[in-house]
Amino acid sequence: MAALTEPWSKRHKAVTRNDREGLQYNLSNSFAQPTSQAELERLARERGDDELIAAYRDHPLGYTPNGGSRDCRAAVADSIFSACQADDVLITAGGQVALQTVAFALLEATSSFVRGYETPRSHAVVFTPSYQSCQEAPLHAGAAVRKVRLTRANGWDIDLTDLEIACRADTKLILINQPWNPAGTLVSREKLEGIVEIARRHNAWILADEIYRFLEHDAATRLPAIADIYERGVSIGALSKPFGAGGASLGWIACRDAEARQAFKDAMYFGTACPARASELQALMVLRARDVLLERNLGIIRRNLEIVERFLGENSDLFSYVKPTAGCVLWVEFKGPLTSTELGAALAEAGISMKPSYCFTPDPDDGVDQYFRIGFGEEKVPAAIEALARFVEAKRNEWGFPRRA
Repeated sequence: MAALTEPWSKRHKAVTRNDREGLQYNLSNSFAQPTSQAELERLARERGDDELIAAYRDHPLGYTPNGGSRDCRAAVADSIFSACQADDVLITAGGQVALQTVAFALLEATSSFVRGYETPRSHAVVFTPSYQSCQEAPLHAGAAVRKVRLTRANGWDIDLTDLEIACRADTKLILINQPWNPAGTLVSREKLEGIVEIARRHNAWILADEIYRFLEHDAATRLPAIADIYERGVSIGALSKPFGAGGASLGWIACRDAEARQAFKDAMYFGTACPARASELQALMVLRARDVLLERNLGIIRRNLEIVERFLGENSDLFSYVKPTAGCVLWVEFKGPLTSTELGAALAEAGISMKPSYCFTPDPDDGVDQYFRIGFGEEKVPAAIEALARFVEAKRNEWGFPRRA
């Protein structure tokens, strides 16, 4: 095991007072409109699901099984996957735990000798810029990590040639995040199949962070879960992003390889060995209301995206972006005189939060110092965009971008 690294978002949380009252206008959040326990119970009553409500209000506080209770695993399998069954699913205490669990189970820090020199046994390929755990979970597990750079010139898409070059004979894991955070872009089905073919040639696992799956702006573009289509595919997800239920702290790992699943359970034993039964019962409520919650959240996302894009269009001399097609995040380039770090600090002083590029990469060679992420999944986003518009208008002359008549 390698030493854990410092969270890239740590500075952002300090700047935006995230551990206290926070800022008035929040464009940092990356989840859909939060649901509430009252709403889940109302929807359950409307379905005639009174037994589930009663179970939630009066359930024993004993341990759940390592890997989750069968009813919850079955609900995830039925709601999220097409080929995976209940036995293929493990329940975790959120998506973050799922990523780390899989990395620690599949990757090894033990050294071996290859062609006369010592090298880490496990080698992983990840993509940058992206969510920190999607880059560093293999590093925390002690693996050698090769990063593949995503670029604006390529629409933030994965280049299969770059991926092939990054893979070695001993590559054990390819970690992807689709839909992609921070831009909300999505590879094509053909591209996903190309990634699978590369992994298969290397006998490598694909760990897919599918946390934004089901928030495709056009359902026709939805990709299959990697665990459904690849024999060495591992899908992770959670209630947080699509369903606005991050507070339930429940995620999952899906994999059809029994030996790998046992390795995941063994790794979980030394972390969060079992999920809370309250979280599992909340998950049943969420998943049984899946279609209602998704329809509501996608409606909010589509309306907010129109507002965000209108603002960006009216200020196109200062901002540019690749149109998102999934999720509730957008990766914006600032063309003014400040880096995104400087812009983020200035916005925080005005009571507005966003995510600067340092939250997604520490490497200046990634060339995204001018980029920041906007989250647009919540009902409060329009008011935040209005505040951002006022801020930008007040700063134009100072930045050397006066409004033209």
